[in-house]
Amino acid sequence: MTLSATETDAVAALDAEAMLAQVETWAAINSGTGNLSGLATMAAMLGDSFAVLPGEIQLVEPAPVETIAANGRAVALDHGRHLTLSVRPDAPVQLLLTGHMDTVYPVDHAFQTVARIDQATLGGPGVADMKGGLAVMLAALRAVETTPLAARIGYTVVVNSDEETGSLSSAALLAETARGKLAALTYEPALPDGTLAGARGGTGNFSILVRGRSAHAGRNPEDGRNAIVAAADLALRSSKTAGAGLTVNPARIDGGGPNNVVPDQAVLRINFRPADDAAIDRARAQLDAAVSAVAADHDVAITVHGGFNRPPKPIDADAARLFALVKDAGADLGLDIGWRATGGVCDGNNIAAAGVPVIDTMGVRGGAIHSPDEFMLIDSLAERAALSAVTILRLAGRGRL
Repeated sequence: MTLSATETDAVAALDAEAMLAQVETWAAINSGTGNLSGLATMAAMLGDSFAVLPGEIQLVEPAPVETIAANGRAVALDHGRHLTLSVRPDAPVQLLLTGHMDTVYPVDHAFQTVARIDQATLGGPGVADMKGGLAVMLAALRAVETTPLAARIGYTVVVNSDEETGSLSSAALLAETARGKLAALTYEPALPDGTLAGARGGTGNFSILVRGRSAHAGRNPEDGRNAIVAAADLALRSSKTAGAGLTVNPARIDGGGPNNVVPDQAVLRINFRPADDAAIDRARAQLDAAVSAVAADHDVAITVHGGFNRPPKPIDADAARLFALVKDAGADLGLDIGWRATGGVCDGNNIAAAGVPVIDTMGVRGGAIHSPDEFMLIDSLAERAALSAVTILRLAGRGRL
């Protein structure tokens, strides 16, 4: 198969220089997940940019989220608003396109500058993950809108503000907007060589509160119940549950105080990465067993907060068909599209869990994400926008995977 005249015209409508200018502007805005002011600025800029598309733009309030503070208290965790756009909701073919406006770089992070690394490479916070991806998404949709097939396809765009911390305030929004969609495209970055993410494992994040009993460390330590020791024991027992299909990372223990006081409280932060649903069941059972054993052995009270917020994302038959469609579109554009499994997670996990096939690395080619060396390959802007535009047009024309 080769590109149709409609597809050729859509690709020709792409403006690489405009995309690059958008990325440079957007990446200069610090929009770390906790920077509510920066997120508000970013949401407003995205709203203005996406307003060139037909449909209704809304800024959706984040769902309430609680977190366990270092002192063991549950506190509200504030998030920015999420942007949505709905276009032709009654069209025969319905798609979901998602991205995120937040980055991992807080407002006081040293990495704040967007600059050319060389003629082919742009460096900066979020250039790949995923402000470059947002530019690709927008350009592809603008190109689709210039074609006669646009009338056949409707789509919902969701750009959330909390993907980097687990999408806790946008998970329900993602599930709701995924309902009834033929397929979904998410704009996380591809690898520098263009490889896409295939199957993904899941993730679970837990804050485990341990309450012991304080006492004088020298006069009567036997009357105390050391929460730090109990939390450390729980961390060790939990780490030993790792095995095939499950990794476990005890990441932090908050608590303690003066050296002469037996600490009566600690909070263990721990991350699980299950490869499949069976690994989730195993992790839950092993965590429950470890909590019971530590509580009994150390005479402490333990409360577990958190859960598995992103289910594993296998490649089922529908997802395989969607990958095949994208691969064929890439081949007609002169691109060799491959994919491989990854241990990372993203909103693609949530979308797949809603029963919608998704490819979640439709963004730019780039790398070193989540580090001060993050980069985007500039020529991938037009390349990946073309890939998205052709993919969307073929879904519109076929009406099926």
